[in-house]
Amino acid sequence: MKKKIDSSSRGEPPSRLIDARIRELDDWRGETLSRLRALIKQADPAVVEEWKWDVPVWSHDGLICTGETYRSVVKLTFHRGARMKDPRKLFNSSLEGNTRRAIDLHEGDEVDEAAFKALIREAVTLNTRYERMPSKVKPKASAAAKPALLAGGNPQIAKAGGDAPVQAYIAAMPAWKREVGRRLDALVARTVPEVRKAVKWNSPFYGIEGQGWFLNFHCYAKYVKVAFFRGASLRPPPPGESRQEEVRYLDIREDDELDEAQLATWIRQAAALPGWAP
Repeated sequence: MKKKIDSSSRGEPPSRLIDARIRELDDWRGETLSRLRALIKQADPAVVEEWKWDVPVWSHDGLICTGETYRSVVKLTFHRGARMKDPRKLFNSSLEGNTRRAIDLHEGDEVDEAAFKALIREAVTLNTRYERMPSKVKPKASAAAKPALLAGGNPQIAKAGGDAPVQAYIAAMPAWKREVGRRLDALVARTVPEVRKAVKWNSPFYGIEGQGWFLNFHCYAKYVKVAFFRGASLRPPPPGESRQEEVRYLDIREDDELDEAQLATWIRQAAALPGWAP
């Protein structure tokens, strides 16, 4: 399966990759991303542009925000957004987690430029304070708090709705499987901006509000298994058959290359069908 080329393998600086992303959008999303990028640079002339997870990233003493583009929204996700004051209430997405907050802009939306630049400066201040903290007082992941790995190395995560438990599951995925989880999660979010997330039965679930769940994935010893709950109706259907007539699977192994275009096609089709309601 085909794997996307990252910035290091392309040998291009991140700023050029961001330029290319803006050009390839060629619509209001490119204009919006370009305007937000300019405001970020105005707010923090020392900001560093990066390219990670196939999206633009802006950093200063740590990650400030990412700039993702979907079919109907431009999303800026702030890494420490839950700790920011945001008096003008610019954050309107990813509000349920304990860490991140996001700004979703649709076609025709205007951004309060002064308030947005204030958010950027606050994010930099938070990063700088964190970096200057003595290492002994910086938050550390407790070994006792680390999720247990069940059979096949599958993380044990309590049932909960929202993005936060899904990110906790992905962070606990072992070795190469963690990157597979990150790419799957990002691909679903890009393809279906209105996606609903949860962790159930120690697996991330993805669905549409009022339509049920259309996909989940789960760690096994030698592969990550992606389940499409209405997979038999997809064209072409995913290759893995199930004892359940409508379910189809895709097993992703360590050396497999991800054909993200095909996965996105399946995800888009699956999200448009009535989902599974346990």
